[in-house]
This record gives sequence, C-alpha cells and structure tokens, in this order.
Amino acid sequence: MDNSVPVIVIAPGFHGHAIARSLGRMGVAVYGVHADEHSPAARSRYWRRNFIWDIEKAPPADSLDWLFRLRRQVGSRPLLIPTDDRSSVFLTDHTEILKQGFLFPSQRPGLTRALSNKQQMYYLCKKHSIPTAETAFPRSRKDVMAFCQTATFPVMLKGIDTQALRDRTGLKMVPVHDPETLLKAYDRMENTDDPNIMLQEYLGGFRSSWMFDGYFNLESDCLFGLTANVIRQYPAYTGVTSLGICLRNETVAQQTCAFMKAIGYSGALDMDYKFDPRTGLYKLTDANPRIGRTFRLFVDSLGMDVARALYLDLTRQPIHVGQAREGRKWVVENFDLVSSLTYCRDEKLNVMGWLGSYKGVEEACWFARDDWSPFWAMLWSSFQWGCGKLPTKQPAKLATSRTGRRRSAA
Repeated sequence: MDNSVPVIVIAPGFHGHAIARSLGRMGVAVYGVHADEHSPAARSRYWRRNFIWDIEKAPPADSLDWLFRLRRQVGSRPLLIPTDDRSSVFLTDHTEILKQGFLFPSQRPGLTRALSNKQQMYYLCKKHSIPTAETAFPRSRKDVMAFCQTATFPVMLKGIDTQALRDRTGLKMVPVHDPETLLKAYDRMENTDDPNIMLQEYLGGFRSSWMFDGYFNLESDCLFGLTANVIRQYPAYTGVTSLGICLRNETVAQQTCAFMKAIGYSGALDMDYKFDPRTGLYKLTDANPRIGRTFRLFVDSLGMDVARALYLDLTRQPIHVGQAREGRKWVVENFDLVSSLTYCRDEKLNVMGWLGSYKGVEEACWFARDDWSPFWAMLWSSFQWGCGKLPTKQPAKLATSRTGRRRSAA
C-alpha cells in the first residue's frame, strides 16, 4: 500500500482520534485540527502533530488562509477529512479554492448542505420515495397549536440544524407526550427570529435504531458499506450510539445505496434509520455526509473501514473488502456507563443484562492497548463533567465574575 499521502483531520469534537488510529496504524501521517487543545481526542499517539483552530468561529477567509499555511507545513497535497456538519459544509462551500491544495471527495453543489439540513433531507426523501419519519416544520407558535389538533403523541421536537439548537439550548431533541408539554418546550427552545424547530413522529421501540456506514465513489457506487443495530444510546433512547453491534440488514443497505445513486452522492456516509413496526418500513431519520463518530463499529473481516476506503480511493488504490463481522460490538465507555443507569432505572436493563451486553465488544471509542492517552484524558474530562453536575450551595450574594477570552492559533 502507498501511504505517502498525508491526511489532515478537522476534529472540533471528540472523535477524530479514531481516524488517526485507523490510518496511523497503516503508516499514514495524520495531522489533527482541534478547536480545543484540551480535547481527549487530541491525545492520541497516532497524530503526527496537532494544531488548534476553530473553523466554525473563524471567518471563512481566515480559515482558508490558515489551512493553506498548514498545507505548506505538511507538504505534498494532503487529504482533508471533516468530522462534523459545519466543517463538511465548509469544504463544499469552498470546493473550488480548496481543491487547489487538498484532496477530498467531489460533491454536487448543495448536496452536503441538503443532507445536513433535516428539512431539506426530508424533502429529498419524499422526492425519491425513500421512507422517512413524517415531519412538520412550524414557523410560529400558531403553527404548533394547529399541529396539536391532529397530531398523534408522543412526538419528537428536534432542531432542523441540530448543532445550532444544541449550541443555544444544550439539547438537540426532546420527546413530548402531550400538547401542553409541546407548547412549553417550543416556547423554551425556539428562536422566533430564525425558526429552527421541527416536529417528527415518534418511532420508539427497543433496539429499533439501525445505522449504515459506507463510502461511495464518483459514480455513486458503494465501494464499502455495512449495517449495524443500536443497542444503547446517550442520552438514552434519543442520542448517539453508546453501544452498537454489527448485524446484516439488506433492506437498510439497499435503500441507502438506491438513495445515494439517485441523488449522485460521493464520499463517506453515516445514516440513521428507525424501524416502524406499524408499517414494516425502515425510516431514515438522519443523514451525515461525512465519516460518522461510530465508524469503527463498521469493520469487515479484512480490517476495512470507511476512513481506509476513503483514503485508498482518493489515492487511486484498490479497495479490498471482506465479509461483514456479524456480532462485532463497539462501545463509548463513558457515554454507555451513564446511559445504562437510565435504562436500568426504566427497567429496560438489569445488572446481569448489562454485564452480558458487553460480550462481543471488540473495540472501544477511547481505550486501545496501543494508545492509552485518550482514555486517561477522557476519564479526567468525565470526572470534571461529573463534578460540574454536583449540586452546589447558592451564595447569599452573587459576586461579579471576570472572564477572559482565549485566542486559538496554529
């Protein structure tokens, strides 16, 4: 294998280290771009070097200039990999400029933004006859009141732009069980100047969540793709995968491949589905036009994953795929510990079932025998988070606090 092409990973969150591990173990030089220098993801030994820059907060022109300066430090023409919606959209918005110095999948104009935006994704599904959860997009409180007249509860209150809602409220979705609660949640979470709330049918059921991770070439052919079932989520029932298992689901795989072919998608892809027992359909609920945070759950018998498939294809090397590893499990240690408490409280899980659920876990998000530092950094970060959740005594008088601002630099 030719591993001479370096890789730059834009990793503002907490999961870019898995890409560094996957490609670094093949001898590829991987460089990390982090928004937070204290991120546990920045501690992996497989980063050749780390840099600090926040693409979301910096003006686009400054980010472009900074990336090209970084490219000159790295040398050659590096492969550029985003790991969140904002950096993915940034790449596609500035494709013509970035293509002059970087390698990344070519994409049809507007497609990455359409898949990242849940409202546009919903209409794409409808246009191409892809099953998806029925959704309303209210523009005012009056629209929500009208929705309540005919809605079947419970429903999910979610952000069209998930990250924008989470940045403003700390939440990305809330299940609501009656009209009164829905109106209160809407009033609390919506920004009336820039509506960003959608109301979606609730598709519940234990282990009804499924995922597809894959890589598509310029002709929108799937060169690598696997499916998995979600065992537990964080937060429980509505969040990201904290424990998953690789299982074959031909319906989800074929549905995804047909959808990507119809819209002409190329690149890495992470898709979320919910099984609706009322209709027998697997309904698409989320599309991530990038490498997903759970991608190391999806590893075949030859060790192929989405990051490796992307690297090999863009460096014009053959992709040799093996068989699906049925029963392979992957866990996010801190997330799953916290969410398991909720499942136990709700009598969905007992101690023996919890212990037994880890049988078959072959890989963890943070722990790795050849890369301990992210795990220790995660423990320290989780300890600080836990301390922040402890109740504190309210002082009699509130003192004025002074805060400083830190400036990120390469």
